[in-house]
Amino acid sequence: MSRNGGGSCTAGEERALTSVAAGAAFEERSAAGPGREKPEEASRLWHVTLSVSGGEAPLKEVRRGLEQLAHDHPFLLTSRYANDHAEIRYWEEARDLHDAAAVALRLWGEHRQSAQLPPWEIVGLEVIDRETYHQRVAEGCGPLPAAPVGVHPF
Repeated sequence: MSRNGGGSCTAGEERALTSVAAGAAFEERSAAGPGREKPEEASRLWHVTLSVSGGEAPLKEVRRGLEQLAHDHPFLLTSRYANDHAEIRYWEEARDLHDAAAVALRLWGEHRQSAQLPPWEIVGLEVIDRETYHQRVAEGCGPLPAAPVGVHPF
Protein backbone atom coordinates (compact mmCIF):
# COMPACT_ATOMS: atom_id res chain seq x y z
CA MET A 1 0.00 0.00 0.00
CA SER A 2 1.35 3.41 -0.86
CA ARG A 3 1.57 6.38 1.48
CA ASN A 4 -1.05 8.30 -0.44
CA GLY A 5 -3.94 6.14 0.68
CA GLY A 6 -3.74 3.21 -1.70
CA GLY A 7 -3.01 4.84 -5.06
CA SER A 8 0.00 4.10 -7.15
CA CYS A 9 2.99 6.35 -7.70
CA THR A 10 2.56 6.56 -11.43
CA ALA A 11 4.22 9.58 -13.00
CA GLY A 12 2.04 11.62 -15.28
CA GLU A 13 -1.22 11.22 -13.34
CA GLU A 14 -3.16 14.46 -13.19
CA ARG A 15 -3.78 15.61 -9.62
CA ALA A 16 -5.10 18.89 -8.32
CA LEU A 17 -2.54 20.91 -6.40
CA THR A 18 -3.43 23.06 -3.44
CA SER A 19 -1.67 26.10 -2.04
CA VAL A 20 -1.66 27.78 1.30
CA ALA A 21 -1.28 31.53 1.55
CA ALA A 22 2.16 32.39 2.86
CA GLY A 23 1.06 35.42 4.84
CA ALA A 24 1.63 39.14 4.52
CA ALA A 25 5.23 39.11 5.78
CA PHE A 26 6.24 36.50 3.21
CA GLU A 27 4.49 38.35 0.38
CA GLU A 28 6.12 41.68 1.34
CA ARG A 29 9.57 40.09 1.21
CA SER A 30 8.78 38.45 -2.13
CA ALA A 31 7.54 41.76 -3.56
CA ALA A 32 10.80 43.44 -2.56
CA GLY A 33 12.55 41.34 -5.20
CA PRO A 34 15.66 39.18 -5.16
CA GLY A 35 18.65 40.50 -3.28
CA ARG A 36 16.60 43.00 -1.29
CA GLU A 37 15.73 40.79 1.63
CA LYS A 38 18.09 40.06 4.47
CA PRO A 39 19.10 36.37 4.59
CA GLU A 40 18.02 36.08 8.23
CA GLU A 41 14.52 37.33 7.31
CA ALA A 42 13.87 34.99 4.37
CA SER A 43 11.30 32.33 5.18
CA ARG A 44 9.73 29.44 3.34
CA LEU A 45 6.70 27.23 3.74
CA TRP A 46 7.24 23.72 5.06
CA HIS A 47 4.68 20.91 5.08
CA VAL A 48 4.80 19.15 8.44
CA THR A 49 3.40 15.74 9.35
CA LEU A 50 3.65 14.98 13.08
CA SER A 51 2.79 11.48 14.33
CA VAL A 52 2.12 10.77 18.01
CA SER A 53 1.34 7.53 19.81
CA GLY A 54 0.83 6.12 23.28
CA GLY A 55 -1.57 4.37 25.61
CA GLU A 56 -5.23 4.13 24.71
CA ALA A 57 -7.42 7.15 25.39
CA PRO A 58 -11.17 7.60 24.88
CA LEU A 59 -11.84 8.61 21.26
CA LYS A 60 -14.10 11.50 22.31
CA GLU A 61 -11.30 12.97 24.44
CA VAL A 62 -8.72 12.57 21.66
CA ARG A 63 -11.04 14.27 19.16
CA ARG A 64 -11.89 17.09 21.58
CA GLY A 65 -8.19 17.69 22.30
CA LEU A 66 -7.28 17.81 18.60
CA GLU A 67 -10.22 20.13 17.89
CA GLN A 68 -9.03 22.43 20.69
CA LEU A 69 -5.50 22.37 19.27
CA ALA A 70 -6.88 23.28 15.82
CA HIS A 71 -8.95 26.08 17.36
CA ASP A 72 -5.94 27.47 19.24
CA HIS A 73 -3.71 27.12 16.17
CA PRO A 74 -5.72 27.57 12.98
CA PHE A 75 -2.66 26.74 10.85
CA LEU A 76 -3.46 23.04 11.37
CA LEU A 77 -4.79 21.56 8.14
CA THR A 78 -5.99 18.19 9.26
CA SER A 79 -5.70 15.71 12.08
CA ARG A 80 -6.45 12.02 11.97
CA TYR A 81 -6.78 10.01 15.14
CA ALA A 82 -7.45 6.66 16.77
CA ASN A 83 -7.55 5.76 20.45
CA ASP A 84 -3.77 5.21 20.61
CA HIS A 85 -2.25 7.42 17.89
CA ALA A 86 -2.79 10.55 15.82
CA GLU A 87 -1.32 12.38 12.85
CA ILE A 88 -1.31 16.16 12.46
CA ARG A 89 -0.58 17.87 9.14
CA TYR A 90 -0.03 21.58 8.65
CA TRP A 91 2.05 24.27 6.97
CA GLU A 92 4.77 26.06 8.93
CA GLU A 93 6.48 29.26 7.84
CA ALA A 94 10.12 29.14 8.89
CA ARG A 95 13.57 30.23 7.78
CA ASP A 96 14.83 26.69 7.28
CA LEU A 97 14.05 23.03 7.91
CA HIS A 98 15.72 23.11 11.32
CA ASP A 99 13.43 25.90 12.54
CA ALA A 100 10.31 24.22 11.13
CA ALA A 101 11.25 20.89 12.74
CA ALA A 102 12.02 22.54 16.09
CA VAL A 103 8.56 24.14 16.17
CA ALA A 104 6.93 20.84 15.19
CA LEU A 105 8.77 18.91 17.89
CA ARG A 106 7.51 21.35 20.53
CA LEU A 107 3.90 21.49 19.32
CA TRP A 108 2.48 18.42 21.09
CA GLY A 109 4.27 18.88 24.40
CA GLU A 110 3.65 22.62 24.69
CA HIS A 111 -0.07 22.24 24.05
CA ARG A 112 -0.67 18.94 25.84
CA GLN A 113 -2.08 20.64 28.94
CA SER A 114 -3.94 23.59 27.35
CA ALA A 115 -5.70 21.37 24.78
CA GLN A 116 -5.91 18.40 27.19
CA LEU A 117 -4.15 16.13 24.72
CA PRO A 118 -3.27 12.53 25.66
CA PRO A 119 0.19 12.02 27.17
CA TRP A 120 1.52 10.48 23.96
CA GLU A 121 5.00 10.77 22.57
CA ILE A 122 6.10 11.94 19.16
CA VAL A 123 6.93 8.88 17.07
CA GLY A 124 7.33 10.44 13.65
CA LEU A 125 8.09 13.73 11.97
CA GLU A 126 8.33 14.66 8.31
CA VAL A 127 9.15 18.18 7.20
CA ILE A 128 9.36 18.90 3.49
CA ASP A 129 9.52 22.15 1.56
CA ARG A 130 6.59 23.41 -0.49
CA GLU A 131 8.17 22.49 -3.83
CA THR A 132 8.82 18.91 -2.73
CA TYR A 133 5.27 18.61 -1.37
CA HIS A 134 3.75 19.75 -4.67
CA GLN A 135 6.12 17.55 -6.68
CA ARG A 136 5.15 14.46 -4.64
CA VAL A 137 1.45 15.21 -4.96
CA ALA A 138 1.80 15.74 -8.73
CA GLU A 139 3.60 12.37 -9.03
CA GLY A 140 0.95 10.65 -6.89
CA CYS A 141 3.56 9.65 -4.31
CA GLY A 142 3.14 12.23 -1.61
CA PRO A 143 0.59 13.03 1.03
CA LEU A 144 -2.65 13.94 -0.67
CA PRO A 145 -3.87 17.49 -0.12
CA ALA A 146 -5.53 17.84 3.25
CA ALA A 147 -9.16 17.41 2.31
CA PRO A 148 -11.39 17.46 4.10
CA VAL A 149 -9.74 19.90 6.45
CA GLY A 150 -10.40 19.23 10.13
CA VAL A 151 -10.21 16.46 12.69
CA HIS A 152 -11.17 12.97 11.48
CA PRO A 153 -10.83 9.37 12.66
CA PHE A 154 -8.39 7.08 10.83
